[in-house]
Amino acid sequence: MRALALFSGGLDSMLAIKLITSQNIDVTALHINIGFGGKEDKSEILRKRANMAGADFEIVDIRNSYLQDVLLNPQYGYGKHMNPCIDCHAYMFKTALNMLKDRDANFIITGEVLGQRPMSQRKTALDQVLNLSGDENALILRPMCAKLLKPTTPEINGWVDRERLLDISGRSRTKQFELANKFGFSEFETPGGGCLLTLQSYSQKLRDALKFEGIQTPLDSEILKFGRHLRLENGSKLIIGKDEIDNQKLKNIKNPKFIAINLPHQTVGPYVLISKNAHIKDKEIAAKFMLTYAKTEPNQIYDVIVDGVNFSVTAFENKDIAHKFFVG
Repeated sequence: MRALALFSGGLDSMLAIKLITSQNIDVTALHINIGFGGKEDKSEILRKRANMAGADFEIVDIRNSYLQDVLLNPQYGYGKHMNPCIDCHAYMFKTALNMLKDRDANFIITGEVLGQRPMSQRKTALDQVLNLSGDENALILRPMCAKLLKPTTPEINGWVDRERLLDISGRSRTKQFELANKFGFSEFETPGGGCLLTLQSYSQKLRDALKFEGIQTPLDSEILKFGRHLRLENGSKLIIGKDEIDNQKLKNIKNPKFIAINLPHQTVGPYVLISKNAHIKDKEIAAKFMLTYAKTEPNQIYDVIVDGVNFSVTAFENKDIAHKFFVG
């Protein structure tokens, strides 16, 4: 007997796995990558947490399909920002359900707790998720709150012992922390999982990009995670790295919608990108902003080449002028 677990790396998903592996059922923890889980690669940390709970681990990349199938047109709309939580969870379940046969698995588990999150874990929302996921055979089991829900096929058929499942509800974490101590879980993700779509600043950048550049591939959303983003007067996007790590992240993305602006010779400063085919006036102000965030001399004229055009410009007196252009 094998189960596939939707795995965020959070305590609830770890506990859900432990409740099932303790019944001598094999579990594969699936971390489904939608492209908005955060800025850093946590794959090895997630693998460690899954193994700690007794499961093997797999990353499932659905970034391309998620953009078109979920993010841009969610059936149940968005939360406070651009988080389509109900559609997102349903899509993850649908992905896992479609993997059951290939992984020789029998059912799906998740760490969801009834009433823990106001949008996606209300009873009504849980039912909406099930309907949207296409779980016609009742193969989705929520071990953390199973006793508060209608029995599923794994329980009815005796694949799992329902009496060994839990009845947790609400936002209190007391019971989870008690179980974490019991099972020896000392390291786990905080509640919420760090989804960027729940953050106002990232959502503002996403909406701005949808309006001007469009979001067609994961590169379009990935580049929004790093740097200072400025929307210039004639519609061009300017991206200025914040530090060395940020600079390298931006260099690695290689989004064809943007081109790099090279620093003047012997000048130290950020990695800077501007929209391809930007307006000439935006190119000039971009050159000035590059100098403003670089280590330059006040009032000194520098030659900056932006997309083949040379500008002889000085830095702005201070960075405050950038504030009116910031996105997010």
